[in-house]
Amino acid sequence: MSDTDTAAIPAAAPLPADGWQPLPPRARTLFLLANLVGFGIPALGSLAVIGLLVPWKPLAVALSLTNLVALPALGIWLARKQYRYTQWRLDDDGFALRRGRMWQTETRVPTTRVQHLDLKRGPLERRFDLSTLVVHTAGTRHSAVSLSGLDAGDAERLRDRLARQHGDDDDDA
Repeated sequence: MSDTDTAAIPAAAPLPADGWQPLPPRARTLFLLANLVGFGIPALGSLAVIGLLVPWKPLAVALSLTNLVALPALGIWLARKQYRYTQWRLDDDGFALRRGRMWQTETRVPTTRVQHLDLKRGPLERRFDLSTLVVHTAGTRHSAVSLSGLDAGDAERLRDRLARQHGDDDDDA
């Protein structure tokens, strides 16, 4: 990484008292776009179903408009909640991920369980300078913890630090 690349990545913000880090504000936009598409396509698809099954036109128009407004609005609401209630933490013991408010999940990956790490960046993530960190763990082939919406620089630092911690643990054995 050159000096110009390092200068482009802002310095990490001070850690909150409990160590849990929120996602960057740019991730909110990514969550909103993903949920708008995810809820908008079924809203459009429901138009054909409503048109075929509801013979009374005023009711069909009312149901169609309700679907075109309600489903994307639900997607926006969920995206805001997903963004707000997703946090991560990296400490000496490993990586932790906390999601949800009503149905909370907290996943902890000790560094001793880390097998390998991946960074993924789709077109929208690249546009917003975000990344998805995938921490593959020991176990079955589906044992991985994925966190999307991370700042690209934070994701690289997390990957490098987890890999270094894992390498240090291997040396101790």
